[in-house]
Amino acid sequence: MQQFSLLDLSPVPEGKTAADALAGTADLARMAEDAGYHRFWLAEHHNMPGIASAATSVLIGHVASVTKTMRVGAGGIMLPNHAPLVIAEQFGTLATLYPDRIDLGLGRAPGTDGGTARALRRNMSPEDTFPADVQELLAYFSDEAETFRVRAIPGAGTHVPIWILGSSLYGAQLAAYLGLPYAFASHFAPDMLGDALDIYRRSFRPSAYLDKPYAMMAAGVFAADTDEEAQYLRSSQVLAFARLRSGKPGKLPHPTDDLSEVPPQMMVQVQRALSCSATGSKDKVRDDLARLIAQYEPDELMVTGMIHDADARQKSFKIAAEVLSEFREQPAAA
Repeated sequence: MQQFSLLDLSPVPEGKTAADALAGTADLARMAEDAGYHRFWLAEHHNMPGIASAATSVLIGHVASVTKTMRVGAGGIMLPNHAPLVIAEQFGTLATLYPDRIDLGLGRAPGTDGGTARALRRNMSPEDTFPADVQELLAYFSDEAETFRVRAIPGAGTHVPIWILGSSLYGAQLAAYLGLPYAFASHFAPDMLGDALDIYRRSFRPSAYLDKPYAMMAAGVFAADTDEEAQYLRSSQVLAFARLRSGKPGKLPHPTDDLSEVPPQMMVQVQRALSCSATGSKDKVRDDLARLIAQYEPDELMVTGMIHDADARQKSFKIAAEVLSEFREQPAAA
């Protein structure tokens, strides 16, 4: 493992506001930079009361402004919601303001419900234009874009690094074909992680962007002084995920020892979806993350975790950083 990074959804906890969530994201980013995280990503979600990162590029700019060296980016932008030129202009502007610090991760799913998707982009296309849209974006950021009739200004020549994100085999195949870095959303959809990484690594074609594959996986982390406290903190995300799957999205719930509102069959689904994770004291988290890293051998691990209390959330990611720093400093196996 070469690097470790952090994904923040800017959660809005029960009893708090979106303003509180955005302030919490800025505070978390400062802490993450001090703790040694390599990059800090934010994700595009719309019409969700518990997530405040809908205007993702705006929030990326804010996080970049309150940090100094850490990479900041999108994990990701849901490209079907946008015209590629608009995204090229937004991230070209970010890259011009914060040189060599901006990442652009791209997802193929709309990341929202059908009604919201229609509100975001009035002319919905039935065709899958994602591969062509990715290539259009790559072109806008190239040096050759200076000669295009339609240009992203700023954008041309900025070479914003583009990542392909995915939770199935499709993104792995596309990232390998285009020679781009690949990130798998194993923090909520782990079932195809092994197969996707295998396809990506075996099929990778060297490109102007990468000479060899670079794969990142994501894992949930809930770390605390004791295993019991960590499980208690994790209950907020379990409840939030169960309510989302039941069609009742809301703010991030208070933690609880009583999860009886989640039907047993739903709990099985939720626990499976969130199984790529590490929960417990520092020693337990170290063991859990070591197992995941040994099994999947990611070039980079991105951690995430929806914790209601801001101080507990920062402490959890600090513990994770201490553990992951140990792994990064270990010599590679012969």
